[in-house]
Amino acid sequence: MHRIFIGYDTRQDISYHVLKYSLEKHSSEELDIRPLVLKELDFHRDYDPLASTEFTYTRFLVPSLCDYEGTALFMDSDMLCFGDISEIFHLDMSDYWLRVVKHDHRPTTKVKMDGVPQTAYPRQNWSSFMFFDCCRLTMWTRGNVSEKPPKWLHRFEPVPDECIGDIPRQWNVLDRKNEDTKLIHYTEGGPWLENYKDHAYGDLWFECRDQMLALQRASASGMK
Repeated sequence: MHRIFIGYDTRQDISYHVLKYSLEKHSSEELDIRPLVLKELDFHRDYDPLASTEFTYTRFLVPSLCDYEGTALFMDSDMLCFGDISEIFHLDMSDYWLRVVKHDHRPTTKVKMDGVPQTAYPRQNWSSFMFFDCCRLTMWTRGNVSEKPPKWLHRFEPVPDECIGDIPRQWNVLDRKNEDTKLIHYTEGGPWLENYKDHAYGDLWFECRDQMLALQRASASGMK
């Protein structure tokens, strides 16, 4: 069973559930999907005004949550999947500690996600979709995740460059979709947010949400 941890923010509960549904809908293999709910993780870090979500730092707890064993995938919740996510779990990790889509992302806006300040930094969005070989990431202890500077974590400073492998780019496509896209990442703000409901590819998210809700209603009706 493939372990997937999705960043969870109490302000955007619906985005987690729609992403989970889209992953399960397209997967050919069994998934173990878990939300990284901050209040359930017994984790504390001093307030960071630049942290845009409740999972800005908890994503780096995934190897420890897996007891530094096996592989696991972390995903931001502001995503929508169109491909078979089990493909990621068949990538060769023999030479790598983790794999990411290596974006050269240079934001053009000053705010994101419903008014949160946008900041630019090296390797931006690399940590939004990470496939881990957990046994090689023992430096990401709870203590280090709670205390180390943001760049130490999000720029993967303790990981040698040659140990960071690639994930095909179609698995983390920023704010657009073409015939090759397997996952959209709504980086500027998802259509579940009032200010971004007219996102150019928001209709795809609403379609998936409506499918999920229809299935939930049918299931509830069948149990009566």
